[in-house]
Amino acid sequence: MSFTLAIVGRPNVGKSTLFNRLVGKRLALVDDTPGVTRDLREGDARLGDLRFVVIDSAGLELAEDDSLQGRMRRLTERAVEEADICLFLIDARAGVTPADEIFADILRKKNAHVILAANKAEGAAGDAGALEAWSLGLGEPVRISAEHGEGLDDLYDMLRPLADDFAEKNVAQMPEVDVTLSEEEAAEDESALRMPTASRPLQLAVIGRPNAGKSTLINKILGEDRLLTGPEAGITRDAISITADFMGTPMRIWDTAGMRKKAKVSGKLEKLSVADGLRAVRFAEVVVVLLDVNIPFEVQDLRIADFAETEGRAVVVAANKWDLEEDKPEKLKELRDSFERLLPQLKGAPLVTVSAKTGKGLDRLHNAILKAYEVWNRRVSTAKLNQWLTAMTEAHPPPAPGGRRIKLRYITQAKTRPPGFVIKSTHTDQIPESYGRYLVNGLRADFDMPGTPIRIYFRDQGSANPYKDRKKSIPSRLTKHVEKKKHTARKDKGLPSKPKG
Repeated sequence: MSFTLAIVGRPNVGKSTLFNRLVGKRLALVDDTPGVTRDLREGDARLGDLRFVVIDSAGLELAEDDSLQGRMRRLTERAVEEADICLFLIDARAGVTPADEIFADILRKKNAHVILAANKAEGAAGDAGALEAWSLGLGEPVRISAEHGEGLDDLYDMLRPLADDFAEKNVAQMPEVDVTLSEEEAAEDESALRMPTASRPLQLAVIGRPNAGKSTLINKILGEDRLLTGPEAGITRDAISITADFMGTPMRIWDTAGMRKKAKVSGKLEKLSVADGLRAVRFAEVVVVLLDVNIPFEVQDLRIADFAETEGRAVVVAANKWDLEEDKPEKLKELRDSFERLLPQLKGAPLVTVSAKTGKGLDRLHNAILKAYEVWNRRVSTAKLNQWLTAMTEAHPPPAPGGRRIKLRYITQAKTRPPGFVIKSTHTDQIPESYGRYLVNGLRADFDMPGTPIRIYFRDQGSANPYKDRKKSIPSRLTKHVEKKKHTARKDKGLPSKPKG
């Protein structure tokens, strides 16, 4: 990635539409309602042979107080300062407004590289606004249509000479999940854990119900107010990714829109936000399910945690607003009991208490994330697994449905991130789910894999002897050799090749 491009402008001029066009995916929410985008959102953009980071920002507002609009403006101004190039978007059909003139003055002071673009300029309707944009004093405006993809060649011509002036940047890649092990890797003992690096940071998603404190927690981790926070529930609408150094560990952290109960997800924007939050889980390696300690483990919390487990991600449960709790020992016991009862599929997953407001407990959260990440990458050698399988089947043999005994013959680890195991067996269609859970719980307990999703795949193997078919062919070849010898001997004696009768 060669540079960072921030898209800024008044609300509803088409910033998110252009963002989606450049990244080639529908990552940012798009709607006719002004103010849909409230946070900064990063994406990997592509325009011709250019590869760069594009930032979608909240609409620039004239408000300067501590209102939601005022905080959105300060956040956008920070993006302008941090970006290499700023793309100032105006609405060609609306023409230049007084607000556009004010923001043009701000951009000239804050960023050395500003490109002016007149959006919605397709057809004759945008001619007047595109000509009027010259008055902003930012040079020749680029006429584009973000919705229809027109004018992007001209934008490329503006970006191409600037791209060579900036140093190359590394952007976090999608996480590796369901990593298949070779036969040699499966036979070996656990390898050294590949720790996160700046080029491959640990991918972390923070999910939970609205107003649980997700953005406040991430701001505390970052040590700065990068994400919008406030008493209004549902401020965050997109899933926002930020690269950070959390207590010495490089991480790419995803803040997600709060996920409400399905019956309450009524507005079109909120439905898009929920889908965006669920998509962020798929981008993650470790998922932090953030609870409000005053109302923990509601149905939606359980669904969120179950979704993360179903997607095969390591899970950490964090109870926020711990500083407001008076009887901490009793509350902690209650949380642990509820967790074990309501989320048995995540048995042993880390449960930590934090205060996003004060920063208390962040060290515990950091350690829990690293522990979950290490277990998620765990490898167990085939030799140890087969010794374990023998002991497990002797302690509790598989059932014999219809009098047919099920034999578990062989086990090996086929995947990591999360751990996945293949068991060769007879009558695999007859193995009950309860026996699969028995084996999963045994793997958790005996190989120290608490909380992480574990997958077991049963595969048919009809015979205990892998050389069964090969041995059948050996007598056949021997018989032919003996018959040939007999035929030669009879011929030497002048006898017929086959005895009569």
